[in-house]
Amino acid sequence: MKLLALGAAAVALALLPGTASADELPTFDFTDCPAPPSNADPGTWRCEAFVSQGKLTIGSQEIPLGEMRLTFSEGRVNGQYAQAFGALRHEPVRVPGLTGTTLQLRYGGYSDFQGNDTRRGELDVYAVLRHPLLRRECSIGTAAAPMHTVVHDDPALPPVVLSKNPPTFHFGVVDPDLAVPATHGCGPLGELVDRKLGLPSPTGQNTFHQTTYVQYKQL
Repeated sequence: MKLLALGAAAVALALLPGTASADELPTFDFTDCPAPPSNADPGTWRCEAFVSQGKLTIGSQEIPLGEMRLTFSEGRVNGQYAQAFGALRHEPVRVPGLTGTTLQLRYGGYSDFQGNDTRRGELDVYAVLRHPLLRRECSIGTAAAPMHTVVHDDPALPPVVLSKNPPTFHFGVVDPDLAVPATHGCGPLGELVDRKLGLPSPTGQNTFHQTTYVQYKQL
């Protein structure tokens, strides 16, 4: 799911022209920002708050994910880059084609938001499925075996600087190679859900897309 572009790209982003309107900005929430570690290099840490609109395409089916919020902190420890995950917040959304079923993304325990020449960032997620007839443990991926998403720049929505004070950006990211496993722990109706969603769905058949605003705050 940033969900996710990232701190190391801030210098490059700052060189891009700002063409979007600041009136479009969402409200950023830094409540979940993790504090710098006790051995952090002074003055190097900041928190990044992301607000994204996402969608997950499995084969030919599109699941609008609505708003996702993500926070993490980054800086230096003994001169080396370091980061700390804050939180991923996502409200349940309805799953098209599965009446009464909702899907909610949750953090899968791994993230790397140091962008490089080949990708913007990486994040492990899993999706909790809820329906009165599904077991409570029903999910796509699990906390122990999450989906691994690697996001890249979306050419259709290149980074735009909205503000330099505070630093605020708008951009799109996409993972065209996400593998989506079969459901887990759903009970007798799990096979029906798999059939409706076309699961498992191998890499190359799915797309995870986000349109994102991010703002930085010094810690």
